[in-house]
Amino acid sequence: MFKLKDFDFKDKRVLMRVDYNVPLEHKVITDDSRIRKTLPTIEFILKKKAKQLVLVSHLGRPKGVDLEFSLRPVADKLKELLAQDVSLMSLGEKSDCKIILLENIRFEKGDESNDDALAKRLAELGDLFVFDAFGVSHREQASVTGVMRYLPSCTGLLMEKEMKFLDMKRPKKPFIAIIGGAKEDKIGVIDSLIKKVDGLIVGGVLANTFLMAKGVNIGASKFSKETLDYAKNILRKYEKKIHLPVDFILASEFSEDASSRCAGVNDDLGGWMIMDIGPYTISGYKELLSNAKTVVWAGPIGVFEWERFRRGTWDIASHLASLDITKIIGGGDSGDAIERFGLADKMTHVSTGGGASLELLSGNNLPALVALELNSKNFNK
Repeated sequence: MFKLKDFDFKDKRVLMRVDYNVPLEHKVITDDSRIRKTLPTIEFILKKKAKQLVLVSHLGRPKGVDLEFSLRPVADKLKELLAQDVSLMSLGEKSDCKIILLENIRFEKGDESNDDALAKRLAELGDLFVFDAFGVSHREQASVTGVMRYLPSCTGLLMEKEMKFLDMKRPKKPFIAIIGGAKEDKIGVIDSLIKKVDGLIVGGVLANTFLMAKGVNIGASKFSKETLDYAKNILRKYEKKIHLPVDFILASEFSEDASSRCAGVNDDLGGWMIMDIGPYTISGYKELLSNAKTVVWAGPIGVFEWERFRRGTWDIASHLASLDITKIIGGGDSGDAIERFGLADKMTHVSTGGGASLELLSGNNLPALVALELNSKNFNK
């Protein structure tokens, strides 16, 4: 596939897919690391005297045009970081500004369905396409793979870095994976990943599903009914590799101010719900990690956003930070947690993609990489 160095950007209009799906509170960016990590690619293109740079991103999951999901805060942050004007523009508008950030691409119909008409409209904005949005590289979308049908395309510097760290064909062993978070669809990659690891630590909603599969009482905790049988099947084949919580921090309701208590795996949880792992689980997980040579972590262990339920995530993160091993953080909420804790510089690599990092680590093909390979065959520089 093509890289930045393979193209002549002078006087070219450059379309660049980025992942600026940043966390916001009251329209204020709470973590700008995803934006900062694209700056080397942006600066490279500008130094090569491109005529114009048009950045494309999504933010959140809006249903149509919804200004709550506007990229205005991102445009303002980019202007600050680059120290030059950045124009926020809707698709179809015109601007002579050197750097343009398109308004949230999810405001347009057809991005997630990989609509060909939308892909063509995007392609009209550039002479070359740079893909630097690892966080969506596992998606077949108009702004990801669709536009590559129409423009010569290459990877950006961030994309190159992600592939370097995450395409681990021979990780040092013991190789331990930590899978947590609230998204239920992560169970789908476990069947591939578990064949490569020596141990799998499970937390979050995923752990609840596995505990239910073992017949453990999880009280009012959230779990995935749809993947319960799948979890049972994985446990039958790989139970010795899978490490589940043995105690929990519970809440009387899903609230930051709820009453809380500790309980063991054999206790009756009643109507309480699991919010974090307990001290015995933390101790066991830390001991397992201490013997590892490579650790990949995707998804926080508990509800780390709330201080009362972040101890599990914090203790595991700080313990990892102290270890002299390869430590890959698989983006998403786990990446957000590491950034919030100020531990990013203690990790080998903090990815910008949660689902994408898991897919790549599991050995699955990423649609964006497949499209880039095909693009390099279809276009001559």
